[in-house]
Amino acid sequence: MNRCNTSLQYRLLLALCLGLAGLGGAYAPPARAQVENEATHGGRNFPIGTLRGKFLLVNTPEILLDGQPERLAPGARIRSAQNMLMMPAALTGQNLLVNYTRDAAGMVSQVWVLTPEEAVVQRESAEKPLLNFWPFVANSAPRDDGRTPFDQLPKYGE
Repeated sequence: MNRCNTSLQYRLLLALCLGLAGLGGAYAPPARAQVENEATHGGRNFPIGTLRGKFLLVNTPEILLDGQPERLAPGARIRSAQNMLMMPAALTGQNLLVNYTRDAAGMVSQVWVLTPEEAVVQRESAEKPLLNFWPFVANSAPRDDGRTPFDQLPKYGE
């Protein structure tokens, strides 16, 4: 049974990561006034951490999110614009603008098809990293292909 608030879990994880990195006082949480919710425009309330993307169901459980191949989690829920459950077979081949969440394994677990009012509201997409520092921004640095001679590798502090 999970009795811990998810936002508290994220704060604890962030505090732990920052404490290990020696950046304890460098983090300032985002201002709540800047976050706009779909509910203020007549839409639904979505969980914290919900992302926006272009959704195409290729063949259950394979999907395309923003053109990238992904998978639906076992037991994934897809809700229509009227907030009713939809069967994945009913959406095969349709391009839809959706909000979605991921499970712990990284698979898409909940999907909400957006109404036009909800689609107007700006929301983070998966293109932005969850946290903008080292362990969470993985593809920003050059990678070693395994064929670089040892004496040509970067030295500590470079």
